[in-house]
Amino acid sequence: MLKVKGKRGQLSIYIIIAIVIVAIIAGYFLLRERLVVRELPAEFKPVEEYFLGCIEGRVESGVEILGERAGYIYPPEFEPGNEYSPFSSQLDFFGSAVPYWYYISANNLVKEQVPSKSEMEEQLERYLVDLKCDFSDFEKRGFIVDLGEIKAEVDIKNNDIDVSVKADLDISFEEQSARITTHDVNVKTRLGNFYDLALNIYNKEKQEAFLEQYAVDVLRLYAPVDGVEISCAPKIWIPQEIVSELQEALEANIQAIKLRGDYYRLSSEENRYFVVDMESDESVNFIYNRDWPSRIEIWPVEADVMIAEPVGLQEGLGVLGFCYVPYHFVYDWYFPVLIQVHDNKEMFQFPVAVVINKNVEREALPGHAVLGRDIELCQYRNTEVIVYTYDTKLNPVEADIDFKCFDTACEIGETRVEGGEAVLSAKFPQCVNGFIIAKAEGYVTKKHIISTNQPGIADVILDKLYDIELEVKIDGKEPESAIVYFTSIEHSATALWPEQKSIKLSEGLYNVTLQVYGNSSLVFPSTTRRKCVEVPSPGLLGLFGRTREQCFDIEMPSQTVTSVLIGGGKTQDYFTEDRLERGKLEIIGQSLDFPKSLEDLGKNYELFETKTISVV
Repeated sequence: MLKVKGKRGQLSIYIIIAIVIVAIIAGYFLLRERLVVRELPAEFKPVEEYFLGCIEGRVESGVEILGERAGYIYPPEFEPGNEYSPFSSQLDFFGSAVPYWYYISANNLVKEQVPSKSEMEEQLERYLVDLKCDFSDFEKRGFIVDLGEIKAEVDIKNNDIDVSVKADLDISFEEQSARITTHDVNVKTRLGNFYDLALNIYNKEKQEAFLEQYAVDVLRLYAPVDGVEISCAPKIWIPQEIVSELQEALEANIQAIKLRGDYYRLSSEENRYFVVDMESDESVNFIYNRDWPSRIEIWPVEADVMIAEPVGLQEGLGVLGFCYVPYHFVYDWYFPVLIQVHDNKEMFQFPVAVVINKNVEREALPGHAVLGRDIELCQYRNTEVIVYTYDTKLNPVEADIDFKCFDTACEIGETRVEGGEAVLSAKFPQCVNGFIIAKAEGYVTKKHIISTNQPGIADVILDKLYDIELEVKIDGKEPESAIVYFTSIEHSATALWPEQKSIKLSEGLYNVTLQVYGNSSLVFPSTTRRKCVEVPSPGLLGLFGRTREQCFDIEMPSQTVTSVLIGGGKTQDYFTEDRLERGKLEIIGQSLDFPKSLEDLGKNYELFETKTISVV
């Protein structure tokens, strides 16, 4: 028994010795590989240094892209805008697509796409996976270099980025070989610091809408919004001119915005208005360009002009003793602003949409991203409709086609000339008594009522617009100033003559109005009138309905009337296409007596209603 036991013990010793030998061999090879890496032959070091430089160059390239594209190397899926909501999901900045951090989608939904720092790190890691390094110079010298699969880890800090690349870099030369598996680089960059500041600026804009506040100030300084002017003649503004002035003013004012800091000097104390109450150690630019997609809508606009009529000359109001022009216009204004954080070497930029809705800045946004789901009518298009568009002579006219149901408008497509017909076959949302809206350059926009709860065909006839030269005569002479109104059911237009001597008209029945004005220097002195009203009696008697008369004085300020009505009248006329093709209309009216008092001016307005004009 003792002998057998000895054999078992001897066998156990052999097993232990074998395990130790295997462990020593494995350890040797592992240690050998590590020793090869740590004790890299001198002739291999240029290969390793080149590879580290290649990684660093790729990181720097990725950092530049992140800065130029609002923190994205691989931007979110592109979403186009439309004429109702001009923003796509990206701003075209000198050919570079920069994703908006905040914008209004084509379906009028608020959307945010602000990357987190970890998402930026993931994008840079993905960018490094596609790393390509050219080892051909080393291969010409006899080296054999093989690079395996790449995995990367990125850590973005305030003033640098730590990058660790895991990849087998096998190097062979003559009888020697080595494998390096881990490659660490540190890249000096202020990307993290710039991103943090950009995020703070964005959050301030999101919560306080300070860009909108500046825009509202621009709107009220450079455009008619609310006000009253002492005048006895209508006030007229051309919307295109107002829009141009607003865009020019906005470019200058947005560019002047700064954060509190020492990266600029104020030329005057007045410019402190442009300093946003937010500290910054970096240079920050705010940029707006009038060529970027934007939308300005103004209400009310009649016949392509903004008109405010005088009060005080109408029948029954002559007792006022003076006349004035009140006005109130409503604006919707959507435009982009690009915000840049930068120094002499690097930059981080992101765009936001600025929204003025009905003359006021948008409300502050919630603290979290609004990830809206498009649930509006335009998503559900399941009824086939064929649309044909013609002119009045049934010639095909290519047109843009929209569809409107209640307050929702959808872009559908364009009619294209095929086989002698301008046609569009497309899916429409279902709607009872909706409108097909056809728009074509040089034609009046046409609305065609249709129910799309079942397939159908729509023939839309567009009226051509003709350029018409205007001549205005009063008693055979051209007046100093006049306003000509053409009003019809389908189309209206207004000309401020002689500044506008042409107009666009389509065939139809028009009410034509001519108002002729002359320069005046009439001065109406200030007056005081006594006004008496019934008010409740004081004390207990007032509680039981007893009243007493209370009088007070109303002071009417003096005013100088610089423009007065001195001629014109009205008529109704039908303009055929043959008549409009001549390209010229002459408006002939009669003069009124030049007013020498406010009473005379009131009489002119009464007589004007009885005057007729002719259009030849």
